[in-house]
Amino acid sequence: MVKVGLTGGIGAGKSEVSRLFAAYGAVIVDADRIAREVVEPGTRGLAAVVAEFGEEVLAPDGTLDRPKLGALVFSDTDRLAALNAIVHPLVGERSAELERQAGEDAVVVHDVPLLAENGLGPLYDVVVVVDASPQTRLDRLVRLRGMEEGEARARMAAQATPEERRAVADIVIDNDGPLEALEPQVRETWERLRERAAR
Repeated sequence: MVKVGLTGGIGAGKSEVSRLFAAYGAVIVDADRIAREVVEPGTRGLAAVVAEFGEEVLAPDGTLDRPKLGALVFSDTDRLAALNAIVHPLVGERSAELERQAGEDAVVVHDVPLLAENGLGPLYDVVVVVDASPQTRLDRLVRLRGMEEGEARARMAAQATPEERRAVADIVIDNDGPLEALEPQVRETWERLRERAAR
């Protein structure tokens, strides 16, 4: 088994790379998706978040009001650390479970947005960083995701710098260009990972 840590700044295109890896046959362990699962209604994760941040982070239907919680934590490092202390251990438990279910010769791609920020590189055999310029990322967040420019800049600023991410990378995939330029890079990376898994 080859354990891959896949990361990239918000708007860099990590999700597209993850989708391509899945299409080639990788087992994807998506930390963001798991982070949503572990705070669904009825989970101990949601109970812990409400205990820490109060009932106001709940939507009327009892689900987590993500925009409201985001507004509380993204501009306050202490509040963000409190949230991470609740969610990250739960994500780790579920990720380990999914990894155990994969085959021995699998390429398991852990899609980890905050890999560099949380010093998680050593957990993986190979770290793949998806990179794009800050201007490209900002444009994608505003134009494609409909974010306000100020919010997009704040989200980007709360993450590791491109230099910090590149420092932990074994492989860098450049996603500054169009989608057609991305696929050949991902395919080449996939071939390298498959070879390593076969050894």
